[in-house]
Amino acid sequence: MPDPPGATTPGAPGSGPPGPPGAAGGSGWSLRDRIGSVEILAALLVLLVIFRAPLAGALSAAQLQTWTTVFVSVMVQAVPFLVFGVLLSAVIAVFVPRSFWARALPRHPALAVPVASAAGVVLPGCECGSVPIAGSLIRRGVTPAAALAFLLAAPAINPIVLTATAVAFPANPEMVLGRALASLVVAMVMGWLWLRLGRADWIRLPHRPDLDGVSRGRAFWAAVRHDVTHAGGFLVLGAMAAASINVLVPERWLQTLADNPVLSVLALAVLAVLLSICSEADAFVAASLSQFSLTSRLVFLVVGPMVDLKLISMQAGVFGRRFAFRFAPTTFVVATLVAVAVGAILW
Repeated sequence: MPDPPGATTPGAPGSGPPGPPGAAGGSGWSLRDRIGSVEILAALLVLLVIFRAPLAGALSAAQLQTWTTVFVSVMVQAVPFLVFGVLLSAVIAVFVPRSFWARALPRHPALAVPVASAAGVVLPGCECGSVPIAGSLIRRGVTPAAALAFLLAAPAINPIVLTATAVAFPANPEMVLGRALASLVVAMVMGWLWLRLGRADWIRLPHRPDLDGVSRGRAFWAAVRHDVTHAGGFLVLGAMAAASINVLVPERWLQTLADNPVLSVLALAVLAVLLSICSEADAFVAASLSQFSLTSRLVFLVVGPMVDLKLISMQAGVFGRRFAFRFAPTTFVVATLVAVAVGAILW
């Protein structure tokens, strides 16, 4: 007679009392559950103690000391602007009603684009915060052209970013004017291009219930933690990349690129996309690339806050892949051309 459903045969897998903790099929902890960030940090500390002698010798190398100096200098200058910008961005995103932006913009789409671009000055944050805010504006009824213009302008013309640029380029104050002017023009051009060529079905806005029903205090700290984790991580990677470029790439290679006006512009435009540095910190990385002309570094500062790897992925998540794969390449071309034109006027 066959056993009833769910019965087990003695000696078969799964029969008998639960095994000891850690055994297969038991209810105890598993290795995956026990290994976390604390355990990984402890393991790294143990390895540092074991290999302290060879590490001490490696740290004395001249190239590594140069790398450390560049990395630390970029981080020390950039972190205060990053933290301050994240805090203010969270305040605006959480405590300012989203409907305010819809009421503040003109009803005519063509007029709303420049107003939304200029309104970016009131968002002292990085591009990580502008993407979800632009999605919220569209949900609130703001024309997509104006929301996208705000998305592009806010990370580049807000006071935190412009102040950081002035600090990073004390001998070239015109860099602040060039960055603000070029970024504002690019934002307006892209907004008007969307009015002319954009299609509503390219934008797909998913529902974001993560902060629904959450108190303002919890939403504020959630926004701060999210922005610090993401923007701070990309800042570290960008500082590491900048230090590595200064140390590992032969000086003659950089000089060859820097001496060619076309190659220098293209190289720093592509580098801005790959590094994905927060807009509150990218000026310090650009200042460290002293081999390149001011125009090519202006291209770096204009392209970076509008088109980079993290932004493309965020735009694909908020607006959909069809939108991101059309909007990002177009923005890259327009930003590069406008920055070169502004640089030609200033220098």
